[in-house]
Amino acid sequence: MKKSIVFLFALIAILFFSGCNIWNRITGTYNFSQCEFTYNSVDNIQLAGINLGNGSGMSLANMAAIATILAGGGNLQTIPLNMKLKINVKNPNQTPAFLNALDYTVEINDLKFITGKIDLPIRIEPQQTTVLPLSINVDLKNLMDRYSQQRVANVLNSFLGISPDETKVVVKLKPKVMVGKTPIKAPTAIPVVFTFGGK
Repeated sequence: MKKSIVFLFALIAILFFSGCNIWNRITGTYNFSQCEFTYNSVDNIQLAGINLGNGSGMSLANMAAIATILAGGGNLQTIPLNMKLKINVKNPNQTPAFLNALDYTVEINDLKFITGKIDLPIRIEPQQTTVLPLSINVDLKNLMDRYSQQRVANVLNSFLGISPDETKVVVKLKPKVMVGKTPIKAPTAIPVVFTFGGK
């Protein structure tokens, strides 16, 4: 609630100081901050060229290959991980929720995986739900250098369902609204937290 109030006051300040008639944009962006965000799915997972689909029903051969890759990748100079993380966004408001662009970060079990952006407008009609796809493209070698090979391997094993550990995903969304030709970022991020896995 406190973040919503700060977000609203910041948007009103932008409106006041811009001198532009952008009230509809401000309202739409504020509505986006009030949407309900829930996990939808992960798909198009590719790890070092291995297509894992949505990560379910992996073959023993894939699991063995993943174990080798996460052990350091052998002679691999890079270990690319690519996937789409999809989030349901429900607009409970009586007016549309929209924004011009969006910055985001994704953390998995306290590891900062990626910082990305969507430069296309997003609009959600009142009482409607849309799916927001976030691209995750990261080099696991860089993560291993930053954290450790073992820690990254443990996180990926739980994320892919190979180990029984629970996975916590934190997505931070920062909407942007255009004031003239200038993109203005929201002062605070919208946190989206969900967990899956665990036995």
